[in-house]
Amino acid sequence: MFAGMTIQEANGYLTGRLVPVYGEGEAAAMADLLLENITGRRGASLLAHREQVLPGHSVAMLEEWTHRLLAHEPIQYILGEAWFMGLKFYVDPSVLVPRPETEELVDWIIRDRTFHADGLKVLDIGTGSGCIPVTLKRKLAGLQVTAIDLSSEAIDVARKNAGALGAEVEFLQLDFLDGESWTGLPVYDLISSNPPYIPYAEKTGMPANVTGFEPAVALFVPDNNPLVFYKAIAAFGLMHLSAGGRMYVEIHEGLGRQTLEVFTSLGYEAELKKDLMGKDRMVRAIKKA
Repeated sequence: MFAGMTIQEANGYLTGRLVPVYGEGEAAAMADLLLENITGRRGASLLAHREQVLPGHSVAMLEEWTHRLLAHEPIQYILGEAWFMGLKFYVDPSVLVPRPETEELVDWIIRDRTFHADGLKVLDIGTGSGCIPVTLKRKLAGLQVTAIDLSSEAIDVARKNAGALGAEVEFLQLDFLDGESWTGLPVYDLISSNPPYIPYAEKTGMPANVTGFEPAVALFVPDNNPLVFYKAIAAFGLMHLSAGGRMYVEIHEGLGRQTLEVFTSLGYEAELKKDLMGKDRMVRAIKKA
């Protein structure tokens, strides 16, 4: 890239560089995002100012970002932001990039609501960026929300997002797979989780932008025990979920029936739900009164 480029010229240059790696549609969307971030203009405003000349430092920044994208780094980490259900979250490589499938999980919780939010105790397990608990708190203000994660770095990110988005959430760092860590936790009315669920054997077939940059601890589970987190969540609920309380978890698309069985075998009334792509993606488990 060179100084003196207009927004329109920069758009063409960026798209051309990115197309071989990302394809035309995704490359065009990425170019727009980079230019929106660098100029502060979006959509029609960006188009209306397409002849605006970019200063040298902006061109240099775009070039750096392009190199990082060509190395498969997620654009959300490059820009330090990801949108989730209309809210802007800060993200960095210590947390997963929020997915549309997780939006569907949160939307199910909100639409499925047969409870009064005021005073309801909620726990989010493996919170990462905090996108689930912060969004629930924003959408259902009366909730009392706690979120836990193994990673202190993730807790820092989640706490930052809660503060920026004005959501009062309690954050705790603990190892959920260590049952002894449960003793200090109270009884909850609703539990949510998007835990690690990808067997390590599947890593070789995954995109480089995921395996090379996103935290493995938040993605992968042992090949010989891929449902380890669901077993722990179901067991936790026997002691820490109120009668009639509900759990909502995101799951591996190929392990839907097996995950459902984890909950039904312990007496929960459980339902498997598909995402918008028709894949088994979510389970709701209700503790019988």
